[in-house]
Amino acid sequence: MANEAASRILWRVRMIHTLAWAVFASAIVAIPLLTTFGELREAAWVSLLVWLEVAILAVNRMHCPLAGVAARYTEDRSANSDIFLPAWLSQHNKLIFGVLFGGGEIVLLWRFLAGPGR
Repeated sequence: MANEAASRILWRVRMIHTLAWAVFASAIVAIPLLTTFGELREAAWVSLLVWLEVAILAVNRMHCPLAGVAARYTEDRSANSDIFLPAWLSQHNKLIFGVLFGGGEIVLLWRFLAGPGR
């Protein structure tokens, strides 16, 4: 029974982690899109949301706090043991979305510095 309860909790943690990941991945993709369409204020707010997540990761030595919660309920330490993502994406997530976020931030900064209407 305890194992079944742990499995249910792990499933919930993985689901919450996956939903949070989807929000931040979408935000990272949205930044250059919003910027391209001239929605600089919205892009800046989305950027701040992602920077909040970066701060949370930094405080936790670049690990999501939900990974630690999931680890309490499983012995599995594979890259995707705490999230419903393919292992390759989970393993390279920070690199992929870090590059995308950095690129989006460069585009956003460039548009801010270029001034209105440019």
